[in-house]
Amino acid sequence: METRAEKRKSNVMASVVVQRQHPKKQRVCFTQPSNLPNFAETSSLCEEKLQSLWNNVNLKRSNSRNNFLPSSQIHELDVWDINEYLRALEIKRRPMVNYIQKVQRTITSNMRAVLMDWLVELAEQHNLLSDTLLLCVSYIDRFLSVHPMIKSRLQLLGVSSMKYEEVDPPSLNEFCNVTDNTCNKTEIIKMEAEILKTLNFEMENPTAITFLRFFSWAASDNQRTPNLKVEFLGWYFVELSLLDYDCIRFLPSVVAASALFLARFLIDPEVHPWTSSLFECSGYKPVELKECVLILHNLHLSRKAESFEAVREKYKQHKFKYVANLPSPSYVPSYYFEDQLHMNDQQTLCTIDNVHSTP
Repeated sequence: METRAEKRKSNVMASVVVQRQHPKKQRVCFTQPSNLPNFAETSSLCEEKLQSLWNNVNLKRSNSRNNFLPSSQIHELDVWDINEYLRALEIKRRPMVNYIQKVQRTITSNMRAVLMDWLVELAEQHNLLSDTLLLCVSYIDRFLSVHPMIKSRLQLLGVSSMKYEEVDPPSLNEFCNVTDNTCNKTEIIKMEAEILKTLNFEMENPTAITFLRFFSWAASDNQRTPNLKVEFLGWYFVELSLLDYDCIRFLPSVVAASALFLARFLIDPEVHPWTSSLFECSGYKPVELKECVLILHNLHLSRKAESFEAVREKYKQHKFKYVANLPSPSYVPSYYFEDQLHMNDQQTLCTIDNVHSTP
C-alpha cells in the first residue's frame, strides 16, 4: 500500500480538483428509521414496495405530462416520489448489521477499518467521486455479509469494488500497482465477477452522500449559494463513519441526517442544529439521530479510530476548507436531542411564518 507521504508528494501539482467532487457530476439520490429487522427478513416486502413506488413515480410523471403541469411541479412530484422509493431501496440493499460476528471467521472490525482507511487514500489519490468511495464500501459490506473472506484477499476485494460508479476509473494496471502487485489483472477480473454474482447485479443503491445532498438542498435557505463549510463537514463526517463498524447498523439516511446535524452544530453550537425543514425532509427527530451523532462526534474528536488518518488528512486540505481542523465542543448538549424542545422549535418557526405571512 502506498503511504500518505508518497501520495502527497505525487499529488503536489494537483491540489485543486474540486470539479471531480462537484455535486453536478454525481447522481442525485435521496431515506427510514434505524430500528429495522435484518435485511434478509425484509427483502420480499421491500421488493413489493419498491415496485409499487416505482409504478407510482411513472404514473405521476405520465399524469403530469397529460395535464400539462409546469415543469417545476413535475420536478417536485418526481423528487419526493424518488425520495420515498430510495428510502425503501436503502433497506433492501443494506448489509447485515453483524456480519463480522455471524459470517466472517477471520476478518475483524479493525481489519475492516484498515481497509477503509486505505480506500479513502486510494480514492483521493485517483480523484474519484465520493459516491464511488461510498458505493465501494457498500459493495464490500454487502459482499462480506454473505461471503466469508480471508485477510489476504481483503485488498483484492477493495480494489475490485472501486470501479462501478466512475466514468473513467483507474486501469487494471493502476489497481495492480497500488496493491504492490499482490493482485494481478486476472484476480481482479475474477473478483469483480464474483462481486456481481454475489450481489445479484444489484449495484445501484443510495449512499449517505446522496441523502446528504437531498437534505441539504431541501433545507437550504439559499439554494444558489450553499454553505460549503456545512456541506464539506457533512461529507467529512460521512466518510469518518466508514471507519467504524458500529455505523453499519445505521441506514445511509440516518448517517446523512446525523452528519448534517453535527455539521450545523459545529458551525454554530449556540443554535439548535435541527429545524422543522430538516425534520420534514428527513423524517427524523433529533432523538432518533442521537446515537449516530455521538459516534460521529467521537470520531471527529479522535476518541474512536484515532490511528486512522486518511479521512482527517483529506479534509484538512484547502479544497475542503480545512473542515477537519475545525474545533468542536467536547460534548453535544443533551437538550438538542429532546423531542419537546424540537416541537417547541417547530411551533416557534410556524409562528414566525404566520407573522411574516400576515398582511
